[in-house]
Amino acid sequence: MNKITADQFVKKLKSLSSAEEFKKIQRYFKSEGKYRGDLFIGVRMGQVFALAKEFIEMPTSEIEKLLENPIHEVRAGAVSIMDKQSRDKKTTESKRKEIFNLYMKRHDRINNWDLVDLGCLHMTGSYLFDKPRAILYKLAKSKNIWERRTAIVSTTYFIRKKDIDDTFKIAEILVKDKEDLVHKATGWMLRFAGDTDRARLLEFLDKHAATMPRTLLRYSIEKLNKKQKEFYMSRREN
Repeated sequence: MNKITADQFVKKLKSLSSAEEFKKIQRYFKSEGKYRGDLFIGVRMGQVFALAKEFIEMPTSEIEKLLENPIHEVRAGAVSIMDKQSRDKKTTESKRKEIFNLYMKRHDRINNWDLVDLGCLHMTGSYLFDKPRAILYKLAKSKNIWERRTAIVSTTYFIRKKDIDDTFKIAEILVKDKEDLVHKATGWMLRFAGDTDRARLLEFLDKHAATMPRTLLRYSIEKLNKKQKEFYMSRREN
């Protein structure tokens, strides 16, 4: 069986690029202002994910080569392959460890919210679920915005399993973060955890609503009733 390589993936990906999609991507990501020189070639994410499915058997060493690529869609493909491997029931525990370690080792190549969320909505949390989670607390205190977002979004899998302690503990660390994209992720996870334990969400809001960033608060209260929303927004200090 021929080895599945990063070069093969990049060649196929480039064949899918279009000028029209390139313009759309440039407009969309320009508004985020956090890419700092990322390169785009104009491939729809749906196509990136479909190609990742074709390359799901790619060795970890080749995935790392994709992560080293300056093209954003290539790195999105790398993380998508890792995500798909983590979801595949045939993937061994040793392989899950490999891809988790690769994500953490090369977090320098995870440079925006889309790559964080792609890697953390399942892969990181599913690996850590039955293991110590100290790495997430370390990331929550990082100077790197994307590592802090990784810390909170990685609790998604835990929440799905009705395990919400780490979500609230990490939110306590991030509740006064300076970055909007951390506010959004933290509020999103608090809202999700609130589906499991509404009382605990309200307890968190009682403690922090007056001082937490407005975006974080709005995301956190999205599923509350109108009266509750008005109450917590009125408590926030201007």
